[in-house]
Amino acid sequence: MSAQQNSPIASVSLTEPMDQLADKLGRSFEEYGFAIVADHGIDPALIERAEQMSKAFFELPEDAKRAYFVTGGGGARGYTPFKTEVAKGYEKKDLKEFWHIGRTLAAGHPLEAYMQPNVWPNEVEGFRETFEALFAAFDEAGRRILTAIAIHLDLAPDWFDATVKDGNSVMRLLHYPPIDNADGAVRAAPHGDINTITLLLGAEEAGLELLSRQGEWIPVQPPKNALAVNIGDMLSRLTNDRLRSTIHQVRNPTGEAALRSRYSMPFFLHFRPDFVIETLPGCINAAHPDQYPDSLTAHDFLAIRLKEIGLM
Repeated sequence: MSAQQNSPIASVSLTEPMDQLADKLGRSFEEYGFAIVADHGIDPALIERAEQMSKAFFELPEDAKRAYFVTGGGGARGYTPFKTEVAKGYEKKDLKEFWHIGRTLAAGHPLEAYMQPNVWPNEVEGFRETFEALFAAFDEAGRRILTAIAIHLDLAPDWFDATVKDGNSVMRLLHYPPIDNADGAVRAAPHGDINTITLLLGAEEAGLELLSRQGEWIPVQPPKNALAVNIGDMLSRLTNDRLRSTIHQVRNPTGEAALRSRYSMPFFLHFRPDFVIETLPGCINAAHPDQYPDSLTAHDFLAIRLKEIGLM
């Protein structure tokens, strides 16, 4: 186990009784916006295969990777080059490059216009099959976590099922190269996630931190193959900030760690593009009036945020 076992962030198993799981996750998400989730059902062999393929892609020559950059695509699919994304409110671009895989919809699907087709690299054999399987496994783990969240919010256990069915979720393969001259930039500047919930693999190496209510940076360092799960802005807005979308960062390492790459795989689980985000009545009371009286669709919310971080 990592040092995370001494953390105030909840560490849970998805095999726990649902009422117990809902209570632990809910309290951790309300206070910290994060939790560590083990026994999530994603095959360790699949994770290992995906990690190897991610590294193989990022080791390709720069011109080979850039061949998969989708001009005007907002970074939704394929490759996004090093120092492209910038955290909201920051000028220095993050020290990372990444690859995005989205949901594959059947031709003629009602939501087809909202989701670009996936791009697959020819250079890494088995890439598509591996990451389509991992996408589906992330999707299922996320659904189970949302069931626990629904119970915590006194909603029907399946309340979120329809809101995320065929949602615009994105799996990101992340590479933070060795740090040569940061010039004031960091691997991932302090930011909140846009989406509903994020499920992250590969955070066992030190560097990921969340900002507490007291203004302290708390390390988030799960055991290998466990998930770091956090609340995104869409769910925070839906719950009137009862569940917190917490500012977090990936700080630059020092010493020998700065000389090696860091890899991770976050799954940004999204609502359906046509889902209307409007504050849940159960999250509004005299002490907590509605902070978001104006509703908007998940697609419109995403478009606003992608512009803020430099991807559109």
